[in-house]
Amino acid sequence: MKKLLIASLSLTLLGLSSIARSETSYVYAPVIDSQPVYRIVEVSTPQEQCWEEQVAVERRYNSRGSQTPVLISTLIGGAIGNAVGHRKSNQRVGAVVGAVLGHSIGRDIINRNEPRVQEYQTVQRCDTVYQQREEERLSGYQVTYLYDGQEYTVRTNSDPGEQIRIRVSFEPVL
Repeated sequence: MKKLLIASLSLTLLGLSSIARSETSYVYAPVIDSQPVYRIVEVSTPQEQCWEEQVAVERRYNSRGSQTPVLISTLIGGAIGNAVGHRKSNQRVGAVVGAVLGHSIGRDIINRNEPRVQEYQTVQRCDTVYQQREEERLSGYQVTYLYDGQEYTVRTNSDPGEQIRIRVSFEPVL
């Protein structure tokens, strides 16, 4: 009996809910006041800052001196490479390799013995720095409107003008 009563009550409520629907419509309400709303935003702007510096540069003083150490080391290297080889082809390869190594050693000797000069030159250095500043940005509008004799307030993204469109829902109370 109890189950039957609950089932019939459920069916009755289901039938009433399909009959008692809410209706929605849109109307225009007059705007009483619309005030812009601002917020403070921190903005960072990159800027390049440059300055000049004195930098020490070391360079070799090229005196165009004697190339004798290079020639002698090339000949000695070629002779040693030739003496190491047992066959004629090995002697040729050894002579070439020895001459190249000897030339390199002679060049190093000259470079080590050349006088060096320290000079200063002006170079420009740059860096990016960020300037911080605050600015006001519009974030929306605080709008007050009149509907059915009462004032309402809402926040909008844009200024609605003289009227604002509102949604009105009607739902019967049973």
